[in-house]
Order: sequence, then structure tokens, then C-alpha cells
Amino acid sequence: MPGSDPDIPTIRFGERRLANGLRVIVSPDRLAPVVAINLWYDVGSKHERPGKTGFAHLFEHFMFQGSGHVAKTEHMAIIQGSGGVCNATTYFDRTNYFETLPSNQLEVGLWLEADRMATLLDALSQENLDNQREVVKNEKRQSYDNRPYGSFYERLMAAVFPPEHPYQHTPIGSMADLDAASPEDVRQFFRDWYAPNNCVVSIVGDVDEEETFGAAERWFGPIPANPAIAPFAAPSLPARIGREVRETVPDAVPLVRIHFGFRTPPFGAAAFDALEVAAQILAGGKGSRLHRTLVRERRIAQDVALFTLPLVSGGSICAGWATARPEADPAEVEAGFLAELDRVAAEPVSDDELARARALIEAGELAGLGRVEEVADRLSQYATLFDRPELINEQLPRYLAVDAEAIRAVAADVFRPDNRAVITFVPQAAGTGAAA
Repeated sequence: MPGSDPDIPTIRFGERRLANGLRVIVSPDRLAPVVAINLWYDVGSKHERPGKTGFAHLFEHFMFQGSGHVAKTEHMAIIQGSGGVCNATTYFDRTNYFETLPSNQLEVGLWLEADRMATLLDALSQENLDNQREVVKNEKRQSYDNRPYGSFYERLMAAVFPPEHPYQHTPIGSMADLDAASPEDVRQFFRDWYAPNNCVVSIVGDVDEEETFGAAERWFGPIPANPAIAPFAAPSLPARIGREVRETVPDAVPLVRIHFGFRTPPFGAAAFDALEVAAQILAGGKGSRLHRTLVRERRIAQDVALFTLPLVSGGSICAGWATARPEADPAEVEAGFLAELDRVAAEPVSDDELARARALIEAGELAGLGRVEEVADRLSQYATLFDRPELINEQLPRYLAVDAEAIRAVAADVFRPDNRAVITFVPQAAGTGAAA
């Protein structure tokens, strides 16, 4: 049970839902005079329609371009001038906005977030749309198009998920779709999704619980709900890809790198917990199986990785790679990587390996739960995705309860030839262009 282990902290919080549907979670933490404010809007790239991709991420940029009572770029300037920091991220399942401030500046942060929730469209113009569209294009060039191996993310998602599933396209979206977007398209996206009844606000830090609920009511309470928001329904997704998918990509890369992707159970499932522990055993640092075997002992790989993405709509993905050393045979590197996955699926991991993986996960979880900004983010996450913010006190015990048989079973179910995508990047020949 959560809290039964005295070494695992219990995060205490209260929550209320305002009349307009906004869910407010408050967790006092008096350790330092700071407060974290974290908003999760239940809209991400999975909510986008064909031909309208990239809008969720575009809005992440728009939300810093002013609102009814805040000038362009002034949101960030006010936060920084108050001694705080702020940022935002876009993902498949959500968009979040967050700031950490001195606790006596709490109402400044709440006012800024409420103003852009209520009045963002007052500042949306063709000029802003054109400017932010170019910013997103530059981001895609830097992070995807012009970075070695940068297209692996888009290629793996497209290989692991079928065309009709919304995880097949990444949050960066299509540049052609963004080029075709009109100000009215963008306004409608905001009207569809940016409303108090589609948002969770978590406030964690040196605050009084009742006073904080009162402040949230003052600033967010007058914002009207959007009664037209319908629950997201993911299309049906088979447990496995159904075949092996292979692609070779000649690109401007220095070494051959083999990327792997597998369809998995969704985040929140017990099998996903077991897979995360398996990923630690296989690729969690220099003592992991893949690093020890391919990098240190056989010296055929430059580096290795294996990780999961926390996706909730029908399934998720486990992805990884191995970068071949210049003198190594890439086929041998691929075979060695897959052999380690097969071994985890065939034989129970050792007690020592399981203890090491648990220790790594526990250290990471405890470090996260010691930071007010991370606690706020997790409370918003569990409330938005599962309607259960109390999962913040259950997730670490769930990881620690994973045993060797659970790891073997999920590995056997996921690391199969008929559930595998393999994307191999190879250095392109001189004078030839990179793959599109």
C-alpha cells in the first residue's frame, strides 16, 4: 500500500473542481519559499484531425505571444522579473504549461495563466501566425531534418502505429498543414480545446491550501466552460504490429545506427511497468546488459539505448538503438542487440539485476518527488490521463513490485519478430542526397 514503506514519501494534496469544470490540485510543501504551477490541457497531437496536424504544438508557441491583458512575450518577462522560470511542452496526449516562482508571487502566475486561457484569441493575428509558423519550421529543421539520425522518431512512430491511429504522426506535425493553416483554423482549435473543463491546474509548494483554492477560484472561476468538448476515443489497436517492418535510410550520418521499435501495452498497465523495469536491466547505464555485452565486451557498438514512451490511447512504444563502431559489421550489431532482448524473454533475470534496476528506478523517482515542479507535473499527469492524481503515491511501489516473471512475460509478448520495426541509418555515398 502507498506509504507502507517509511522510505517512500507520501505526497499529500487536496483537490476541488470549480463550477466551470477546472480541476485544481494543491499540495503544500514548506521546505523552500517557492511554488510550482502546472497546467495540463487534455489536448495533444492525437486530437488533431488529418490535414490539421501540428496545431497542438503551434499553440504551445502562441501561448507566449500575448493575451488580452499581456503584451507579446510579456508572459515570460513577468515571470522572470518575479524571480521565476517558465516553459511549456507538447506531447501526443497533452500540452502543459508551467512556472516556478517565489511563493509570494503565486497570484502573478495564476493571473497570467488565467488571462491566456480566457483571452488568448484577443492577441492572435496573421502576423503572429506567420511568425510562429516560421519558428516551428526552424525547430523542425534543427531537431529533425538537419540533425544526424533526426528523422528516426517520425519514422519509428509511422512504422509502429497504423495510418489510422493518431500516434502515427509526431507532435511537430506536418509543415504543409501548418502552411495551409488560416487564423480561423487556429482560432477554432483554441475554442475546441482550451477551456477550464479541459484542464488540470496543480499548485505545489510553500502555500496555504485554502488560500490557494481561493486564488484559483478568483482568477479562473469567471472563465466559461466549453460544454461541447467530447471525450477522446482512440481507434482500435491490435496488440502487435503483425509483421516486421524494415527501412534503410541513407543519410548524412557518421556511423551506422540501427533503431528498433516495438508496440507495447499502454502506459498505466502493469505490463508497461514491467517493461520499464526490463528497459533498465537492458540499457540502464553502463552496468546494463546491452552496454556490457555490445559496448564493453564485444566492442561492436559505440552506444546503446532502450526506453518506453508513456502513451495511453490503446498502446505505446518501446524504442531503442545501437550505433555500430566503424569497424563493426552492422548485421552483427543488430543480431547482438536482438539476442539480448530474446534472452530476457526466455530466461528470468537474476536477483542482482532486478535489485539494480529497482534501485535505479527508485533513485530517479525519489529525486523527482523531491522537486515541487516535478510533483506538480505528476499530479497533473495522473489526473489528466487516469483521473487519479493519487497515482503519484502508487507508481513507485508498482515499479518495486515488478518481479522476474513479469519481466520475462512482457518481454516475450513485446520483443517478437512480428512486432518489430527496424530503421537502419547508413552514411550516404558522397554526392548523393539524404532520404526524404
